[in-house]
Parts: sequence; C-alpha cells; structure tokens
Amino acid sequence: MQAFEYASPTTLQEALGLLGKSWGDTDVLAGGTDLISLMKEYLATPKRLVNIKGIKELGGIQNSKTGLRIGSTATVEELLENADVRKTFPAFTDAARGISSPQIRNMGTVGGDLCQRPRCWYYRQGFGLLATQDGKSLVPEGENKYHAILGNSGPAYFVSASSFGPALVALNAKVRLVSSSGHRDVPAARFFVTPQNEKARETALLPNEILTEIMVPQEGTKNATYEVRQKEALDWPLAAASVALKMKGSTVSSARIVLGHVAPTPWVAEKAQEALAGKAVTPETAEEVAKAAVADATPLSQNVYKVQLARVAVKRALLEAMRARA
Repeated sequence: MQAFEYASPTTLQEALGLLGKSWGDTDVLAGGTDLISLMKEYLATPKRLVNIKGIKELGGIQNSKTGLRIGSTATVEELLENADVRKTFPAFTDAARGISSPQIRNMGTVGGDLCQRPRCWYYRQGFGLLATQDGKSLVPEGENKYHAILGNSGPAYFVSASSFGPALVALNAKVRLVSSSGHRDVPAARFFVTPQNEKARETALLPNEILTEIMVPQEGTKNATYEVRQKEALDWPLAAASVALKMKGSTVSSARIVLGHVAPTPWVAEKAQEALAGKAVTPETAEEVAKAAVADATPLSQNVYKVQLARVAVKRALLEAMRARA
C-alpha cells in the first residue's frame, strides 16, 4: 500500500482537526475491515489515516425511553450481545447475525458498515465507482448478476453494501455527522445517496466529517430483517428486506418496507407500504405485498433472479416481524 501519515487521537475534536477538505487527503480508520483491503489494492490512497478507535465517546450502546443510541465504533458483536437491541430492535440483530465471520463481528463497526464502499467487482478491480470505460458503463452488457434491479437507470449500477442500512431506514433512524464547525443529524433515508459522477460518494458524509452515532427512536414497531444468501459462510446477501410495522390491533396502521442489496441505496418500497396499510399480516397478504415491492424492478441481463429473491425477503421479513420472540 502507499505510505501514509498515521494519527491516533483520543478526543473527537482532535480527530476532526486532522481531517482534510477533500476525499483522498485523509481516511478515518475504525475497524478497518474494508478500508485496509482498499488500501492494499490502491483503491484508497490516503495521505493520512486517522484512527478513531481510542475515542471513548464514539463507542457504546445505550437504550432509553426516547430511543436507542449506537456509537459509531460499537462493534457488530456488541450489537449482537445487547439484550435491549434483541428485544426492541430485532431488525438490527437479524442483520448482524448475517455477518457470520467472528473476526468481522469483533473488529467491524456499525459506523464502518454504513460507510463501506461498494462491493461491485468493477469498482474493486479499478474501473471506478461507476464502472465506465470510454464514457460508457461496463455493467449493462457485462457481468451484472450481482448488480442492481432497482434504481439502476444510471449512472450507478452497484448495490449498497451496508448490512444495517435497510434496518436503519425502516426504523426511521438518524445518523449524526460532526465537523469542526458543528453537527448535523441526517435521516438514514437521506444518508445513502446515488453518486452522479466518479468524484461523488455513496453517502452524505463529507470529507471533513465523522459519523459519531446512530439514533433510533422508540416507535413501538414490530420489526425484522430477512436476508437471502448464496451461502452461510461470510458473504454479502443477494437480497434483503427490513420492515417496521406500526400496529392497530391486529392490523397494520403504517409500514416501512426497505429492500437491501438490490439498489445503489437501501430501497424504500413505497407501493408495498401502501399495499399493507390497514391489513393484517397473513401469508397471503405478505405474498401480495412482496409482489408490490418489486413491481418496478428493471433487472439487467444476468440478474432477473434477484426479483424473486427480493420478493421472498419481503414476505419472510413481514412474517418474522409478526412472530413472537423471546
């Protein structure tokens, strides 16, 4: 990897003072499970690396009457072990269980999961974020079996790699982004963005900011995440769905249904949400809602199979959310 300056601050303000004004100047190191790989492949070549693992205020998980606070450096394992998360926000626990590697669970952080770069093999092989050559995308006519089936009208065809992104959006969470001049709280649904050029990023995070915490309101929803995978060993899902249901008796008064790994951002299935409102969740209803979730899918030449997998993920997430859990 390219030589770099290394800093390990112990306070947030010290860390913020070390950040650069543009991408490429400085990268933030937390668990490092993605960043180090990017640096080894020269896809990330920061002049300075700022290690934030020693900043205590960025860690921990706290639950209160108003909501859940997850520090950005809290690990996947901490999330799995937290009894409050398992009881009230099982959508997070479901997603965390899908990260099967003990090494990743113990090193990978929640904030790092939200900020990781796309797993698109064109990007990882050095063809750029939008995988273009001679001004034309390589994806539509290339190897696209793992690419987007929604939100893929261009220019981005990769899928959001975040395991926790769909659950955050479904649970109406916010992320706090802090710079030297202050902070801003961004809804999770607006944190993930579709880049329009090679210099853009997949999140609203700016190069002079650090993601410090995730805030999830207590809304009393029944929630769950379901992922469809090719294998149980460490790998990214082929499709996923997170749901959060507000109930009125035995019927759904409002729903949040968010698909993962099928679009450049966690994809809010608005038609599916509308189809479920005012109805009870039954296997038959879940099937119809799942069909609505992918009604606008536009699969590429090799990934039409993802449409069915996304339907399965939505249906099973809905039924799982209604199941009583210990």
